[in-house]
Amino acid sequence: MPYVNIRVTREGVTAEQKLALIEGATDLLSRVLNKNPATTFVIIDEVEMDNWGVNRENVTTLRKREAEKKKAG
Repeated sequence: MPYVNIRVTREGVTAEQKLALIEGATDLLSRVLNKNPATTFVIIDEVEMDNWGVNRENVTTLRKREAEKKKAG
């Protein structure tokens, strides 16, 4: 009974994209490990960007700075 947990930042992931992730992870486990899709669980957690940190800062700050660089450059 495989369990896959996918975590993404909450910034507009569509229902169609989530379904594609679920289908893709399920198909991968079925193809590579011969796991039964009927017993494969895929959970998608959406995390607020303030709660996701990279290189000592949260993603909100990181994305804001990247957007400012694009405008300036």
